[in-house]
Amino acid sequence: MQLYPAIDLRAGRCVRLYQGSYDTETVYSNDPVSQALKFANAGASWLHVVDLDAARTGEQVNLPVIAAIAAAVDVPVQASGGIRSLNAANALADAGVSRVVIGTAAVENPLLVAQVAACQPVVVGLDARGRDVATHGWERGGGGDLLELAARFESSGAEAVAVTDISRDGTMSGPDTEGLAEVLAVTGLAVIASGGVAELGDLTALAAISHDSRRLAGVIVGRALYEGRFTVEQALETLDR
Repeated sequence: MQLYPAIDLRAGRCVRLYQGSYDTETVYSNDPVSQALKFANAGASWLHVVDLDAARTGEQVNLPVIAAIAAAVDVPVQASGGIRSLNAANALADAGVSRVVIGTAAVENPLLVAQVAACQPVVVGLDARGRDVATHGWERGGGGDLLELAARFESSGAEAVAVTDISRDGTMSGPDTEGLAEVLAVTGLAVIASGGVAELGDLTALAAISHDSRRLAGVIVGRALYEGRFTVEQALETLDR
């Protein structure tokens, strides 16, 4: 499993939300580039960057910060938030991003995934409360059924699907291993987990999920790293066992 330390951007700062609510923001750093370097220097081989402002409005206001992160680190950057057009995906590629995560637009305009995938690597982001997929920065529900969408995008050209459990995101209450196992069972895409990781045992539990000899491809971790529950080095050691 790949570890993806998360850098969530809002107004140029590194923050975390609680269950996706913009009213529960915690600021962890005013220097996201420095934070990215800390993660990369600790051994992370990928970074997961989220433009929370763009996720909500579609405006890529944090694009300069994302470009600065990509230029500063020597590991690939996976970026998400507000990618609702081919131009928006291209802008991130021009900023040095290695792979984009398309969420709202993938649900509302599935053809966009194939269009972007023809030009650059893509992950489909499915963010759900239970099996109800949410869109527009998690502020709107009713986007569809998580398992149906995960299966539908298998032939879209995407490299992976990133599944976020909104009810657990930022809560450090543990991941939904049963739900993730269901997703793994319905799609041949690589599956990246996000939401709820609080301790090294959660990483071990995620690494144990399997279906037909397939396992999760990665895990996105945010608050647990920022609040010192474990380090990047410890996470990598756990996932390498």
